[in-house]
Amino acid sequence: MKLYALEAGRISEPRTIADAGEFGLIRRITAALKSGPQALVGPGDDAAVVATPDGRVVASTDLLLENRHFRRDWSTANDIGHKAAARSFSDIVAMGAQPTSLLVGLAAPGELELSWVDGLLAGLIEECAQVGAVVVGGDVSASDQIVLAVTALGELGERQPVLLSGAHVGDIVAVCGRLGWAAAGFAVLSRGFRSPVQIVNAHRRPEPPYAQGLQAADLGATAMTDVSDGLIADLGHIADASNVRIDLRGEALTPNSKVRDVASALNVDPMTWVLTGGDDYALVATFPNFASLPPEWTAVGLVREGSGVRVDGLRWSEGGHEHFR
Repeated sequence: MKLYALEAGRISEPRTIADAGEFGLIRRITAALKSGPQALVGPGDDAAVVATPDGRVVASTDLLLENRHFRRDWSTANDIGHKAAARSFSDIVAMGAQPTSLLVGLAAPGELELSWVDGLLAGLIEECAQVGAVVVGGDVSASDQIVLAVTALGELGERQPVLLSGAHVGDIVAVCGRLGWAAAGFAVLSRGFRSPVQIVNAHRRPEPPYAQGLQAADLGATAMTDVSDGLIADLGHIADASNVRIDLRGEALTPNSKVRDVASALNVDPMTWVLTGGDDYALVATFPNFASLPPEWTAVGLVREGSGVRVDGLRWSEGGHEHFR
């Protein structure tokens, strides 16, 4: 679909959001979206209608603010779209649910180029495709800076939700996915560098282990969460909700060689990134025994009586990211 604006007495394609206007922007976004069987009513009406086969909906919302959660000089619009969707989908998967759909609110300055919006939308759609979900609606508004409000929906099928409160004394603690990569990438970018590319890209575009989260739920994970604020911080939520203590083995959390190389170059202890770095969206879960542990997961500790999280019996000096602190 082509949209046009009157400029200097002639017809030309709009370049910015202000050129297109609110409804032109909405038409542009809607034209790029595809539907799916889960979207009974998609974008274009007052609200979407999403199928819920078993009558239960799993929902999660994330806010992303420019210069706090992303920077346009560090990440492309496509990267930011991927990251925005991944953040919410990882929450859905951590509950043992299959993501189905996404609602996206966009607030942005009028001078923002439409090409940036196109890139953002492409990233959102591409990340949705990885889990079989679709964008079913959203909203737009004018703002002094870019703000994204993303709501993901999912379905449990015949599963029960995997809660933070389900860990039991004697359970195995296991991790699936990267730890410390995104924090290392953030450190590199903060110092004005753009390599190593694989580490930097881990910050720009996370890769949550979606399929392994659903597999863990099917195999009996007793508690699960995604690592968004740091392993210790997020395991702390499980420990608090389950009224247990979680003991981690440091040797089981050995940083990847690429993370170690970056840490050496920046004179940082890589375990700080592994234990307290967020934005990787790995999954951490508890399992009743080793027999129930999926092959892609790595055992890193045990659930014991008590409270809090320990690493080799000791409290770690830092806990992870926390807003307003």
